[in-house]
Amino acid sequence: MEGERRIGVYVCHCGTNIAATVNVKEVAQSARSLRGVVVARDYMFMCSDPGQELIKNDIRKERLNRVVVAACSPLLHERTFRRVCREGGLNPYLFEMANIREQCSWTHAEGATEKAKEIVRAAVMKVYHHEPLEMKEVPVYPATLVVGAGIAGIQAALDIANAGYHVYLVEREPSIGGHMIQLDKTFPTLDCSSCILTPKMSDAGSHPNIELFVFSEVEEVRGFVGNFKAKIRRKAGYVDPGRCTGCGLCQEKCPSKVPSEFNFGLGQRKAIYTPFPQAVPNKPVIDRNHCLYFLKGRCRLCEKVCETHAIDFEQTDRLIEVDVGSIILATGYDPFDPRRKPELGYGRYPNVITGFELERLLSAAGPTRGVVEIGGKIPQSVVFLQCVGSRDKTVGHEYCSRVCCMYTAKHAHAIKEKIPGAKVTVFYIDIRAFGKGYEQFYERVQKEGVIYRKGSVSEVYRDGEKLVVKAEDILLGEVVEEKTDLVVLAVGLEPRKDAFQVMRTFTIQADADGFFLEKHLKLDPVATSTDGVYIVGCCQGPKDIPDTVAQAKAGAAEALGLLARGKVLVEPIVASVDHDLCAACGLCERMCSFGALALEKSGRFMTVNEALCKGCGACASVCPSGAMTLKHFTYRQILNQLEALAG
Repeated sequence: MEGERRIGVYVCHCGTNIAATVNVKEVAQSARSLRGVVVARDYMFMCSDPGQELIKNDIRKERLNRVVVAACSPLLHERTFRRVCREGGLNPYLFEMANIREQCSWTHAEGATEKAKEIVRAAVMKVYHHEPLEMKEVPVYPATLVVGAGIAGIQAALDIANAGYHVYLVEREPSIGGHMIQLDKTFPTLDCSSCILTPKMSDAGSHPNIELFVFSEVEEVRGFVGNFKAKIRRKAGYVDPGRCTGCGLCQEKCPSKVPSEFNFGLGQRKAIYTPFPQAVPNKPVIDRNHCLYFLKGRCRLCEKVCETHAIDFEQTDRLIEVDVGSIILATGYDPFDPRRKPELGYGRYPNVITGFELERLLSAAGPTRGVVEIGGKIPQSVVFLQCVGSRDKTVGHEYCSRVCCMYTAKHAHAIKEKIPGAKVTVFYIDIRAFGKGYEQFYERVQKEGVIYRKGSVSEVYRDGEKLVVKAEDILLGEVVEEKTDLVVLAVGLEPRKDAFQVMRTFTIQADADGFFLEKHLKLDPVATSTDGVYIVGCCQGPKDIPDTVAQAKAGAAEALGLLARGKVLVEPIVASVDHDLCAACGLCERMCSFGALALEKSGRFMTVNEALCKGCGACASVCPSGAMTLKHFTYRQILNQLEALAG
């Protein structure tokens, strides 16, 4: 028989956030009449220290064994009030939060008070049947998997490694460095990108606590927070890195040439190659898609000239399994493909290029050794087009890519510096110079003679040897046509093409724009819905280098906190199986996104891995026999809530 219920109800004014439309005192008065309620109060700020003390004192004095707080979102303060209950001597899972701010006062101008009463009544009816739950401890394996080795992944790996923990750093390309190493200079200080990144690359490549997996991909991840098992495929590069000295003779003699991905197709590389001179590790790999031996069964010239016998055409992919306690995803972004905006002429006219391609032309180590020329000619007029693939509903990218305004300003400055007397025009929608020193840099390039025209570009077409940019000048209120030698498209940043596969592998979600979804945009921006998996850098959303580094450090701090504790508490609100009712049909297992369900060895009923279960309830929703339920959200509790709302 159930014991006596002594429930305390606390209604928050939240300043005027709730009290502006809800009669808080009336809601508290109504709650006093509900079954099991022995005390009901209202207070200006329940989350404040005095508000918390009020609950603790009532738990002791009124012998409360259930607590309801009617306030804001559980995501914001449920943990706060659970802690208050625990400190007051009450099991924290004998607490229920009623959201009368987001779900009531902020959404209703009229009738908010009555709705708040119903929400509180439903919460009281639910908490009436709460049972005490206890969190479980699981050990944490003292290593981290970092996926992606651009500046975000490198920074996170170094921070964790410097703290004394082992890191597995996985990069799909033959070298670490990511997009940042492709840049010429960085705004607004114009430091050489390679000069500031290569020391970090070298540190990551030689650090005793970092195990580097280049030309590799994570194929599978199993387990749960603190105890992940990751399967890494190290692709065959057909070169033994232990024997290779990086002399470069094999690349020099290789007869096969293909467009260089590192130079965005503006230059060429060999079939056996290192992506760029400062590559880490500085060992070549063979691209079997273009190697004459793999294509035609002959050549092997690289093998003949290699004095250390490092070439191994019999090499195969290797699968390596590692144990880690935490995972950091730093998989970066893809540049927007402007072929999706055919009216801008990219791919049709050779003198329409992207800002990323201009980066390689500007670089002293690029295909033209820093000389900006197209078709052998140095342009005397350049037009930059902003927001290509950003803030554009026609391509499904309504977001701002954040970096385009400033990298265009950097490019405009570089053109003025390299081609004195060149006319430089920027067509923009809005200028967003949000970072430290950015506004001053934008003003600087204007003073250097760069012309900024607020206008929407509708078309780029050829007129003889010139290109014509047709646009509406919004400030002048007229259509203008600007003739130029070169058009540079400030393409935005978009999620990687393999983002969906990464999401499936690591059991995380994406936001509406396709970037990886954080647990809470403001309060938990690097965590994900899967405990122990963190996202940093541009895979979470477009950002510049300083913000990327800052977020990488935040992700490393989260992982280090987990590793340093040595153990982690697992949330007890998980699925539960009634073995007598379970028919072992497997519907729940197919619905589970977290791999938490599996048939018992005999195959007679389902079992739940409570460390993997996230308490989403999907399994309970499809169970035809009612065998699968969710602790803290039982059928009885939910039905009681519905009855309370039905009046």
